[in-house]
Amino acid sequence: MAPALTFVSLLGLWWLATAVFDWPPWLVPTPWDVAQSLWDNRDLLPRQTWVTLWESLAGFGLAIAAGIPLAVLIAYSRFLERTIYPLLLGLNAVPKIAIAPILILWMGFGYGPKILVSFLLCVFPVVIATATGLKQTPAELVELSRSLCASPWQAFAKFRFPAALPEIFIGLKVAISLAVIGAVIGEFVGSSEGLGWVIIQSGSNVDTPLAFASMTLLAVLSVVLFYALVALERLVVPWARHE
Repeated sequence: MAPALTFVSLLGLWWLATAVFDWPPWLVPTPWDVAQSLWDNRDLLPRQTWVTLWESLAGFGLAIAAGIPLAVLIAYSRFLERTIYPLLLGLNAVPKIAIAPILILWMGFGYGPKILVSFLLCVFPVVIATATGLKQTPAELVELSRSLCASPWQAFAKFRFPAALPEIFIGLKVAISLAVIGAVIGEFVGSSEGLGWVIIQSGSNVDTPLAFASMTLLAVLSVVLFYALVALERLVVPWARHE
């Protein structure tokens, strides 16, 4: 109920501001203008939403596939932690909007650069959260694994990794929104499809309602993906649920 009330209140404030300041639709559209644009472009926008969703999920999946094994290596090796962490920090500090044009030059205008930018944006929180969770295994679980004479692999699979899952999901929930942002950055730089491309085209055509409609869909996409992970977390890690 509270999110719905907040949403309705924000819509009301938006509508009130456009009425009080009398902004023209090409500058700041009303919520009705945006809704009308969503309807008028009902053939275009769903297709472009699926493109951005695919790029985001592909980058997110790559971040999981590469980030979690890398975090395991970091958690088990002090040497790798000292050598890889600075590289990850440096890579994370580079603005991805600066990398995207180079990736377009190297890989062309297909899906590759968008997926890679998405991956680069969301791999860092996955690695950090997973490594942190693995390093914070409760002492009683460590003692239990030793008392049971568990092998290193058994200790990891039965104790350390399950105990790290709450932290891992924190990283995943941060990363999923960044994955969408990364895909849009790639589409801004060079693309012929996707919601980022629609926003660029609408800016060129001074079609502000269409730009707002695309941004609305991006917001909805991020919220849906985030809460899908929340639902998955409740299934996989029920003991970590916070009421």
